[in-house]
Amino acid sequence: MTPPPADHKANRPELGRRELADLASLADGSLPAAQRAEVEARIAAAPGGSALLEKERWAVDALRGAAMVRAPASLRERIEADRARAGRSPGRRRAMLGGTLVGAIAVVLLVLVLALPGGTPGAPSVSQAASLALRGASLGAPLPAHDARYKLSSDVDEVYFPNWTGIGWKAIGQRVDQLDGRQAITIYYAKHGVEVAYTIVGGSALAQPSAAVLSRLNRIQLRSLTQGNRIVVTWRRDGHTCILSGARVPDHVLLRLAAVKMKSDGS
Repeated sequence: MTPPPADHKANRPELGRRELADLASLADGSLPAAQRAEVEARIAAAPGGSALLEKERWAVDALRGAAMVRAPASLRERIEADRARAGRSPGRRRAMLGGTLVGAIAVVLLVLVLALPGGTPGAPSVSQAASLALRGASLGAPLPAHDARYKLSSDVDEVYFPNWTGIGWKAIGQRVDQLDGRQAITIYYAKHGVEVAYTIVGGSALAQPSAAVLSRLNRIQLRSLTQGNRIVVTWRRDGHTCILSGARVPDHVLLRLAAVKMKSDGS
């Protein structure tokens, strides 16, 4: 991997919190396509902005490369907790973007290379999977399943999406993505102008985010966390990771929706 550009304080751009947040989203691919050209122009216009964007992209690539090595649970939990705290604090995120993040990643990579066996396949994180919802619907909403009113016709590995029309939430669109070789489908639901996104990730369940708040409803273990201005709730159904997220949606609403059991759901 090519090392990041040198960190010269005199060349650091004066970017505000919004620009730094947009830069991070642009670097990790979570920025909606409709905003990319405008954000790229703003970053390029800032002194040193292009170099900082290149550095952030290097950091993202390093993190994804590190995911190919399985760290001890204690180390993964510390890293996940630090990432969560950085996401909640704009000031901390800005400091990390200023150079600390690249150095920290280099240390983590060195520890992994020296102390851990290589070749163990990694997996995407719940946060990465949740960010897919930010891209918006690209397909029409699936119809209700022909053999049951309580589920939609769309599924991931035969784990079906719920039909929530009976409780006022209508499916309005969907998208299909590949996340590190896994199929991930997201269905968008709306009620009274409020939208939520429900993602199911294919393959084995993803690691649970250790920094999340744990709760239990309807005998379902739920974990909730914040991602920018969105609340994210994740749980498992039939060995698969499910994620429900939304902006301007109270966390108790997401938790109750996540805990609604389908009639055939034995999770």
